[in-house]
Amino acid sequence: MNIIEYITANLPEFLSLVATGVFAGILAGLLGVGGGIVVVPVLFFLFQSLGVSAESAMLVATATSLATIVPTSISSIRSHRKRGNIDLPLLKRWAPYILFGVITGSWLVTRIDGGWLTILFGLVASLSALNILLRKNKPAPFSQLPGMVGQSAIGLSIGFFSSMIGIGGGTISVPLLSIYNYPAHKAVGTAAAIGLIISLPGALTMLLIGSTPVDAPAGTRGLVNLTGFLTITPLTVLFAPVGVLIGSKLNNQTLKKVFAVVLLITGVRMLLEHFI
Repeated sequence: MNIIEYITANLPEFLSLVATGVFAGILAGLLGVGGGIVVVPVLFFLFQSLGVSAESAMLVATATSLATIVPTSISSIRSHRKRGNIDLPLLKRWAPYILFGVITGSWLVTRIDGGWLTILFGLVASLSALNILLRKNKPAPFSQLPGMVGQSAIGLSIGFFSSMIGIGGGTISVPLLSIYNYPAHKAVGTAAAIGLIISLPGALTMLLIGSTPVDAPAGTRGLVNLTGFLTITPLTVLFAPVGVLIGSKLNNQTLKKVFAVVLLITGVRMLLEHFI
């Protein structure tokens, strides 16, 4: 079967992956979230429609999402760097702690049940969104970032939880930075760079040491679905700069609202899928 025949035979799934890539790329540039906040739930539901169990679908969706974030983050970083939106000193301070959290979290994903990841994804997304929405008209509770001990704890948490649920770090880092009165556009740009620190080692860990579930979709190696990766990745890279351009035209409050609404819808749906 050649590539044309394969796409024709699996047209609905292929079109779903294409739409995912476009939307994830725009969100990556707009919100600095690496696209994982879209890729994970879409792949989670798509794989289940192909007969994959919910537990296996979540594991493969998480790993595949991290793989797609690698090139997406690079594209987004280039665009944000031109606009001076990346805080390099902050990134250098946080990088070792984020990396340690990523390695620990990625290894844990290869050892636990996928159902726990679904709950964790839903909780992280929903709580982060509510935090932003409830504080939308209130001043930040802190005027500046904490000391090095506090920042190292933040870095560890971002790396650990983001790698476990297949996101690029923006879902956690942007809300955390907003609490400390950090400029929204610089938080988004720095989050894009954090996404690369999270996704590259995380995806490699799950690809190389993850055990492929017996009911995993075709084209899965380790925990990474290569079909999804190869379809989504070019589109996320292509559309990430579009998201950056859109973001540059929005004010801080609008950017935060868009981010929060996307998070809340996604988080609630994942929780409902698990408990109902």
